[in-house]
Amino acid sequence: MNMTQARAWTFGRALRTGESAHQTISKTIGLAVFASDSLSSVAYAGGEVLLILAVLGATSFWMAIPITVAISVLLIILTFSYRQTIFAYPGGGGAYVVARDNLGEKAAQVAGAALLIDYILTVAVSVSSGVDQIASIFPVLFNYKVQIALLLILFITLMNLRGIKESGRVFAVPAYWFIGMMVILLVTGLVKAATGGLAPVQNVPGVETGTLSLTGFAFVFLILRAFSSGTTALTGVEAISNGITVFKKPKSRNAATTLVWDAAVLMFMFLGLGTLGYLVQAQPSEQEVLISQVARAVYGTGLMRTLTLLSATVILIMAANTSFADFPRVAALQAGDGFLPRQFTFRGSRLVFGWGVLILAGFASMLIVVFQGNVSRLIPLYAIGVFVCFTLSQGGMAKRWRRIGNLMKAGELTPERSIPTHSSVLHFDRHWLTKMMLNGFGAVITAIVAAIFLITKFTHGAWIIVILIPMLVWLFFTIHHHYQHVAQALSTQGETISHTRHPMLTLVLVSGVHRETMRLVEVANSMGMPWQAVHIAVNEAAVPEIQRKWNERIGMGELLILKSPYRSVAQPLRSYVKRQLRKNPEGYVHIVMGELRTGSPMAQILHQNAHFIEQLALNGLDGVLTTVVPFSLDSATRRGGTGALKSSADALPDEEWDSIEEPEFQDVELADAGLANEVIGEGMR
Repeated sequence: MNMTQARAWTFGRALRTGESAHQTISKTIGLAVFASDSLSSVAYAGGEVLLILAVLGATSFWMAIPITVAISVLLIILTFSYRQTIFAYPGGGGAYVVARDNLGEKAAQVAGAALLIDYILTVAVSVSSGVDQIASIFPVLFNYKVQIALLLILFITLMNLRGIKESGRVFAVPAYWFIGMMVILLVTGLVKAATGGLAPVQNVPGVETGTLSLTGFAFVFLILRAFSSGTTALTGVEAISNGITVFKKPKSRNAATTLVWDAAVLMFMFLGLGTLGYLVQAQPSEQEVLISQVARAVYGTGLMRTLTLLSATVILIMAANTSFADFPRVAALQAGDGFLPRQFTFRGSRLVFGWGVLILAGFASMLIVVFQGNVSRLIPLYAIGVFVCFTLSQGGMAKRWRRIGNLMKAGELTPERSIPTHSSVLHFDRHWLTKMMLNGFGAVITAIVAAIFLITKFTHGAWIIVILIPMLVWLFFTIHHHYQHVAQALSTQGETISHTRHPMLTLVLVSGVHRETMRLVEVANSMGMPWQAVHIAVNEAAVPEIQRKWNERIGMGELLILKSPYRSVAQPLRSYVKRQLRKNPEGYVHIVMGELRTGSPMAQILHQNAHFIEQLALNGLDGVLTTVVPFSLDSATRRGGTGALKSSADALPDEEWDSIEEPEFQDVELADAGLANEVIGEGMR
């Protein structure tokens, strides 16, 4: 299997740009791709609430029910709010695009930073929690949490590099398997509870029995902290609004329908699991998760419990897949606006934003290693960015509806007339006031939740996000200012092409006299302009022999020798070129250099590849042009004869082999030996 076949087998066949329209997904696949994050959060959000309430003792666990109900109400508000966002911004982009369109670039970059952080943390939290689920069945796996998590991230990365449509198909069946197993668990458990057949869970490992008696502000603070931990169940609501463009037409309608499905299933599972957790008297434990305790109380330790936990493991891994679908798209939007490197906008052979996929995998893996896959240590970093995005998105939408209302009152916006904005179109809407109130209320509520989360989790790691978001925003604007400077420097406004013919000095870099040198001379002659050959004498003892061969075998032009007492190629070359530029400030210096190509990446690293050093030496010199002339060993071998192992050196005359054993060539430093250096013989370079 050659490299091309191996690549096709690993990543799939390359797709044409025109095939992007066929890579869209249906609502059922979309639910698996984008809703996995929110659906999977039921696997750990309820358990995190219990961990906080455990400080007050088992008698306080009933408070998990009203906390769960409050979070569900917040979910309803967010669902209706984001449904409006989906129809208003059919191009996708979620909070980033809404903030940019209505609140300005600074707010947009805050949203972008928060989103990117959230997606990285989603991968780390989801995969770590997924390993916890399976380790609840096989406790020995707790010792290998980090290794297993890293392998899972590698698998998800490879699948996403194959394309979102294909990864969606792969993960669709496990998503619906989890939904099915959870429905069976909740219905069975509620029926048993109604008939009196549901007993409390026993012998939960890793339970801490120490409690505190809290009153007043400390008590309220703890309840708010438990609430903030539970709101991690809402972290995936944003995802669908970011990825509208990958749905089949009508895109907005299909995305909105998928969002409602997601919210309905999430609410059923979150409320159901919270209720059953209370009924079976589930206890906070990092060694047996909430789903495991409920399943053990409902099913015992049999097959159904195992299948339920396996499905939870899979959905948590898929939750990471949601980030792999959205992180590259948000990064591409920011890069398109000039706030991230342009590489994030490039699509790979499978029409995937490959740079975004790889960067996400790298940072998520780093977090897992640093925090050792501990979900409780990662959670405090998690939801602040999410609720910052919620607040900016809802605030931006409220401002949009207010703008529509003002334009309608002024008569500028009518049923027959629409007004385009940066990322959408403002349409006449009689219900603008109701929609503004809904989004405004959503913005206030999510801002309060973000503040609660920040205050209650600050000393547990949330301070990191408080520092990180401003740092990222500063980085984004630094990148943006660089691109603005480049655009200004490249602008043709007010510029004209000079019709004056400027003098040009062509220099041919020669490190030895061999077939590659002949190719360089042929190229220089083909340009029809005067040229000068230059040799940098990193080995002065070899200069007479090089001069002799030049006179005998090239026989044209002058070979200029530049001394290099410190055996450097870069410094003598740069100094000489700068002198030429000073002599002719209006002229150009054209450098012709060679590049040996072996045809194999492994073989290529055995050679000096000195053209990189030579080009680096000329960096920053205005008025310098470079031409790299490739010399392929494969083509030289074919011209020299046959034989699978035959090298270009085999075609040289026998006398060329004499230089290999000459002792004076052994003292040259390889790092700066220059192009085609004769350390191991001219033909063998």
